[in-house]
Amino acid sequence: MKHKNRTKDIVYTAIFVALMIIFTLFVSIPFYPVPLTFQTVICIMSGLIAGAKRGAAAMAIYVFIGLVLGMPVFSGGKGGFSAALSPTFGYIVGFTPAAAIAGLIRGKTPCASLPRYIAAAAAAFLMCYTAGTSYFLIFWKYYMGNSDVWYAALAFNIAYMPKDAILSLAAACAANKLAPKLFADKDRVSCRAGYGFGIPIQKRNGCPVK
Repeated sequence: MKHKNRTKDIVYTAIFVALMIIFTLFVSIPFYPVPLTFQTVICIMSGLIAGAKRGAAAMAIYVFIGLVLGMPVFSGGKGGFSAALSPTFGYIVGFTPAAAIAGLIRGKTPCASLPRYIAAAAAAFLMCYTAGTSYFLIFWKYYMGNSDVWYAALAFNIAYMPKDAILSLAAACAANKLAPKLFADKDRVSCRAGYGFGIPIQKRNGCPVK
């Protein structure tokens, strides 16, 4: 049983590492100074679907591959410690805690209700933008020597929030449908839509067991 769970951990973690790399390198729109990518939504999905540990592990491995191993897996094909000299590096830093937050709020069971999935996605979304915007503004002012901080916050960070907010909501809805099918123990647990905040209902002869 432990071996089976460990195998699942590796598989689902690897899937989200791969998805992060693919969506970063091949599904992005070049734009200055912040490329339009789907990194935030993949990060949130990793926590919502795979859970806190697997999701955070996937994001941490992704960061390790790009930052420590120096492989060009970040936006714009960047890699290595020089990536920290990018104004958008804060978003990369925020991926791991954001995935963990999404998974923790969703809870240990994938049978959480849609409102809980949405709350988890919203919290992870805010974590990404808090880390990303903070780093961007510090970099903008102290490294690049610019003074118009509020302009930078609005034009290069806040302006992109509606897009990611909509995608985060879509991620919550998709994860609410996918996660129970992927992870629920079908022989023991039934995930009934809208049941509280997602407490799994055990059934015996088709009847809920309290």
